[in-house]
Amino acid sequence: MVFYKGDATMSVKGELTRKNIIEKSLQLFSVKGYFNTSISDILQATGLTKGGLYCHFKSKEDVWRAVYDDAVQIWKAAVFNNLNSAVDPLERIQRTIENVLLDYLGKDVFDGGCFFVNMLVEMTGQSDRMGRHILKGFVGFSKLFQSWLAEAERSDILKPGLDHREISNFIVITLNGAATLYMSSRDKAVLEQTNDQLRFYIQQLRK
Repeated sequence: MVFYKGDATMSVKGELTRKNIIEKSLQLFSVKGYFNTSISDILQATGLTKGGLYCHFKSKEDVWRAVYDDAVQIWKAAVFNNLNSAVDPLERIQRTIENVLLDYLGKDVFDGGCFFVNMLVEMTGQSDRMGRHILKGFVGFSKLFQSWLAEAERSDILKPGLDHREISNFIVITLNGAATLYMSSRDKAVLEQTNDQLRFYIQQLRK
């Protein structure tokens, strides 16, 4: 197969256009919400025609799914930063909590607050399919904490008889509660106090 310079140029241009659609749509969905964002809003933000948009995405929901995947990568970069040096799994849990509260939420990574909490609230009662997609991410986050608690138990640094699933769900629910309260108040004390309280809670799990 022979590739021409024009083919490569078109491919790069297409990738840049798709990236632009995702970035502008992420900002729109974060601030206005999914249902309050129209195709016209996306066209205006990107400078594309409908034909140009539909060359890359079949529907607004298709755009949303690409935006969701992009948002997950942005979230991971903030939340899992500086974890490699944390050999102690309980310390790893605490660093992750701190990253969520102070580096992800506290630094307003997304303009509208926590993209995932906002989307889950908005999708409830509106789109079960999209809501389940978001909820699957929260369940996965809880399972990650569960795996680290199991590692702590194997290392004999965790108190015996603890319910790993219950603890992990409590942490995720607490983080989401802090996200909601912070988004409504923009009071960083909410994040700092939640971090302190969860640090104390994690310390009580240690043998």
